[in-house]
Amino acid sequence: MTTSETKPKKVKAAKKPAPKKEKKEDGKVILRIRVRAYESKILDASVKQIIDTAMRYDATIVGPVPLPTEIKKYTVNRASFVYKNTREQFEIRVHKRLIDIINPNAKTIESLTNLSLPSGVDIDVKML
Repeated sequence: MTTSETKPKKVKAAKKPAPKKEKKEDGKVILRIRVRAYESKILDASVKQIIDTAMRYDATIVGPVPLPTEIKKYTVNRASFVYKNTREQFEIRVHKRLIDIINPNAKTIESLTNLSLPSGVDIDVKML
């Protein structure tokens, strides 16, 4: 390369800003319900009961969306003293579902609060 020739300069392309994801569109209220249980059959029955109650009052429903099952594993010794190498393994599975109710009215919310679900079902409700 001679002195009269110059290297072309590398120009970095400007990064475009990522489009913002909006959860609320035009003032929509979303009721997000997370349901958790150890048994999947009880969980599915509870979710069906929630959806039937919301559909009775003409609510728009998204879901139920199955979330990943949380698995907790525990290892314990079988014997208390001599047999150190023998162990038992136990696991607890927590099944989860997600339901979104879009623009719920007052009657829908009231009927969901008065809903009686079986024991062993945990519910988290958020307004988005």
